[in-house]
Amino acid sequence: NRTYALEIAAPTLTLSPELLAKRPGLHNYDGKRVVLGIRPEDFEDVAIAGEVAEGSSLKADVSLLEALGSEIMVHFSIDAGRVDSGDPDAVEEAAGTANAVGRFSPRSRVRSGETAKVAVTIENLHFFDQDTRLAIWE
Repeated sequence: NRTYALEIAAPTLTLSPELLAKRPGLHNYDGKRVVLGIRPEDFEDVAIAGEVAEGSSLKADVSLLEALGSEIMVHFSIDAGRVDSGDPDAVEEAAGTANAVGRFSPRSRVRSGETAKVAVTIENLHFFDQDTRLAIWE
């Protein structure tokens, strides 16, 4: 009964047994680099998320907030490698950081310029082969 973890530079996310059951192909990538995808709705302010399991959060440097009434779009960077999306309009990122956007509850008290603790819904992570860019399933 082995525990699998995903190292993203400084933080480590722990992969749940449920996720590994949905993505059995991940077992073939043990010790290898993969591309990680996280949708904005799978991030939340830890202070709002309630009880967050160890290995299910990241530290993030908040750069911009967009209050939309029913949610706050929180732009932040994390200490992780990034993947070139090929988008010529993409924001330049500093070496060793990756930009992300989270859809936070409007009750969140995160502020621009601060470091926030961000909860990640581990079961909804997406994984891609670094070379082929194909999704990893079986």
